[in-house]
Amino acid sequence: MTALAILDLGYGNTESIRLAFARLGVEAALVRDPAAAEAADRLVLPGVGAAGYAMERLSEAGLVDALKRRTKLLLGICLGMQMLFDGSDEGDTPLLGLIAGRVRALAPAPGLPVPHMGWTRIEQTNGVGLAEGDHVYFAHGFACDDGPATAACVTYGRPIPAVVRQEHLWGAQFHPERSSAPGAAFLTAFLRA
Repeated sequence: MTALAILDLGYGNTESIRLAFARLGVEAALVRDPAAAEAADRLVLPGVGAAGYAMERLSEAGLVDALKRRTKLLLGICLGMQMLFDGSDEGDTPLLGLIAGRVRALAPAPGLPVPHMGWTRIEQTNGVGLAEGDHVYFAHGFACDDGPATAACVTYGRPIPAVVRQEHLWGAQFHPERSSAPGAAFLTAFLRA
C-alpha cells in the first residue's frame, strides 16, 4: 500500500505537484493503473488542459470506475477538481459525478480577463489549511459553481470555490504547488486529514 500517490496520465502538472509534496518531506508515488490508485491511502488527481481529453485519458487507463469506487482521500487539483463534478460546459463533457454541480466558463469582463491567471485573495475558508486573506495562484478558464461542498472561496466575476471538500473528496481550483506558503499549508492539511 502506498501512503501518497499521484495519478500520472502523461499530461499536466504531475511533476510540480510531486515536488511540492517533496518540499514537505513526503514522497509521492506516480501511479497509472487502477489497482495502484485504489491501494493508495491518499490519491491526487492533477490536471491541466481540456476536460474531454482528461476524461478520455482516465477512461483509457481504466480509472473512471476506480475513482468512483474510492472511499479513501482523493484530492483533485485545478482540472482534477473540476473532474470531481457532474459535468462541464467545456464541450458538454460528462465528468466523474462525485460532487453535485456543473463546471462553467468564466465570463470575461473589464479587469477580469479569461483565463483567470494570477494571485487571488481567499475571502472565506473552512478548515482546509488556508486563512482568509491568503493569496493563492490560479490558472483556469472554467470554474465550478459555488455550492455546499465549497470550503474556501474567491470572487472572480462570480463566487468561485477555491477549495471544495465533501467527505473523502478534496479539490483545489488554485494551484497549491505554485502558491507558496498558503499552498504548502493546504497540502499539509490534506496530508493530515
